[in-house]
Formats: sequence, C-alpha cells, structure tokens
Amino acid sequence: MPPPSAVPDDLRRRVGEVGFWWHSIDLGGGIVTPGHKTPGYHAGELQALALPELAGRTVLDVGSWDGYYAFHAERAGAARVVALDHYVWSLDLPRHRAIHDAQVARGEVGAQPHDLPEVWDPEGLPGKRGFDLAHAELGSAVEPVVGDYATLAPETLGRFDVVLFLGVLYHLRDPLGAMRKLHALCDGVAVIETEAIALGSQPDACLWEFMGTRKHLHDPTNWWAPTRAGLEGICRAAGFSRIEPGPVPDPRPAPGTTVPFRAVVHAWR
Repeated sequence: MPPPSAVPDDLRRRVGEVGFWWHSIDLGGGIVTPGHKTPGYHAGELQALALPELAGRTVLDVGSWDGYYAFHAERAGAARVVALDHYVWSLDLPRHRAIHDAQVARGEVGAQPHDLPEVWDPEGLPGKRGFDLAHAELGSAVEPVVGDYATLAPETLGRFDVVLFLGVLYHLRDPLGAMRKLHALCDGVAVIETEAIALGSQPDACLWEFMGTRKHLHDPTNWWAPTRAGLEGICRAAGFSRIEPGPVPDPRPAPGTTVPFRAVVHAWR
C-alpha cells in the first residue's frame, strides 16, 4: 500500500470535511478518523465478534458505512473484499444528524431518512465520502458496491466465504427474508451482530420484539430486536445448518422486563 498523504494537515482537513464518521480508521501518520465508535470500542467489538480466519477468503461486508470491517478483512489477508452499502451512503449525515437531534429535543420521532429530500441523495452519495477518503488514503483494493440489500438479487453479488452482517438485521423490515438472502450469499459462515433483548422471566424464550412501536433510541430505522434464542431460530429457519452463539453480555434484567443489548452468532451454511 502507498504511504499516507504527504501533507498531514491537508489530510486532517479532508477528514474534518467529511462531517460525521461512524468508524475510527487509522489512516497512518498518526491520523485516525474521529469515529462515533472509538478505537477502544472497535477493539472490544472485534473481541466480541470472534471473527473466523479471513486470510485467503472472500469477504462481503454488508452495511459497510465507513468501511472499518472491510479494511480490517483486507489487512487480515482476505483474497477479495466487497463493501456493500446504499442507505447510509445515500444520506447527508451531518444534516440528518442536526435534524434528528432537533426532533429528539422536541420529543419527536421523525420521518424515515429516505423521506427527507433535504438529506437523501442516492445519486451524489454524500454518506460515502468517509469510505472513499479512507479507501483512497489506504490504497485499498476493497470493492465498493452501491446496492440496497433489501432489494438486490443475491446472484448479482455471488457467494462469499465469509459474510459480515453487523448492525444491519434490526434495521430491516423483513428479517426472515433478509436472513434467507444472507444464506444465499454465504458459502461458508455469516457473522451476525444485532440489537437484541433479554427477557428476564424467560431467558430461553424464542421471541422478537417489534421496535417500530417504540422507535428505540429515537431511531425510526430500528424495527426488530430478537432474544438470543430468537436470533438463532431465524438463522435455522433461513437454512443455516449450524449456529454458534458468540459471547453475549448478561444484562441481568429484573423478572418480566426486557433489556436491550447486542447479540452475536456465527451461522454456517
């Protein structure tokens, strides 16, 4: 890979012009993008995900955003990496964040981002600026694909040894359909990480909560939260033959209550 920018101050300026970063990506030369997810958060997340061996494998990163996990797979020696996104890449994220924060301050839950013409630009892809900057600065060979996971045909992408499906499932209105598509894209293992719930009185309950009734975290794109058993169950219903649960924090909810947290599973085709 080529060295980082020869003009660090110019690179810092361009990093700042992106406006909003979700991932903290080390661009070299002491410059790390100011992600909402800090480097320490990423380190803990990587540990919780317990990713399989990536060297020599083909990898699809669904909902890549700024590309942290796509670039991680590339550094880990993956033979080919595809970064798929559409929704976030189509958003003017700084402007949407300002509108969102104002709505929350008023106690409102606003419209779906794609219903706001002032922030939705699927042609200009303002939300892809961070990925593009990091991709260029790292000299990356990751292949960006602009596509809506909810509507794309799996055969347009093919199959991958490893599919990363991180922080995506609970944003999709049709979770079973999404998981069937995931199965069709996967030739080996899918690593699935999602918002989840724990039901204190029934820790093994196979349930899904419809978050659309409460708009979790004031985010109108949050739809579903499964229990751990519910997540494993939908993987089997989608056709995966073997499910390995990842480490899940124990929120110790009071009996009869639900507590949101994250769940991880490795689903093998």
